[in-house]
Amino acid sequence: MIYFLVMLLLFIGMLVYNKIANRYLIMDVPNPRSSHTESTIRGGGIIFVFSYLISGAFYPQYWLPVVAVVIIGIVSFLDDQIDLSKKLRILFQTVTVAMLFYFLEIHQQFNILGILALLVLVVGVINAFNFMDGINGITGLYSLVVLGGLQAVNLFHIQFIEPDLIWFPMLSCLAFLYFNFRRKALCFPGDVGSITIGFWIIFLLLKVIVISGNWNYLLFISVYGVDTILTIIQRLYLRQNIFVAHRIHFFQILANEKKISHLIVSTLYAVVQLLIIVYTVCIPAPFITALLVTTLPLVVLYVGVKIKWLKEID
Repeated sequence: MIYFLVMLLLFIGMLVYNKIANRYLIMDVPNPRSSHTESTIRGGGIIFVFSYLISGAFYPQYWLPVVAVVIIGIVSFLDDQIDLSKKLRILFQTVTVAMLFYFLEIHQQFNILGILALLVLVVGVINAFNFMDGINGITGLYSLVVLGGLQAVNLFHIQFIEPDLIWFPMLSCLAFLYFNFRRKALCFPGDVGSITIGFWIIFLLLKVIVISGNWNYLLFISVYGVDTILTIIQRLYLRQNIFVAHRIHFFQILANEKKISHLIVSTLYAVVQLLIIVYTVCIPAPFITALLVTTLPLVVLYVGVKIKWLKEID
């Protein structure tokens, strides 16, 4: 019953936000690098923040990560509206990740160099979720798959957190997808959605890794990781500013240049990640072995197809 009520509350929250956004013109206006052609409501991912607040209300012992994600959510929502400086965004992201590390007692697991390296990695992962938010359905569907995988681990392998702290964000993904997983989306998540869902997922991943000592769980976000890292490498090779918006992510080329439906591309990314999660959970293996089995084929596919496309352009 509680899940039905939470789902209903989140769905109503989406309806209310859409009305407010329409009234105050909180819109994502298309530009030459966009994957859409019409102005669309931006910031619908604020519903994810509502789910974290609900989680904190039920489980106040998690107040610190909830406060951290709300802070980064507020900053991201403001950035959606007034385009804050990159330095300010990175500063708040670093501070909130440090709050997360304190809550997880990361200082007991790593020395200072390890903590700094992990801090850079986590901030990078959070921003990767933002970079990968570019077509209808991808953020909500991909996040739903990752959260579902984490819940399966939590329920059937090693309980690392109260299940509702995963169920509630999953419900928010479902509520959001109703408005976003469409040929013509009714709203986009905005930075407030992609940044906060990335933050919450990395919080859950770090928690299960700290408890289990199993780094294989990082493979739960390997599809995003491969696309983000290899695209950054390509842009550095081309001497492009990696902080400027572009259209050369693998998923963007599929959707924009190859004209494949946004919904098909989003589903493809989610399904591939789901298969990797199933492998990771069902077939115990050393991290390097699991990495090679699951991620190397993605790297080969990415590089091979990208080279072929570049030759076609030439």
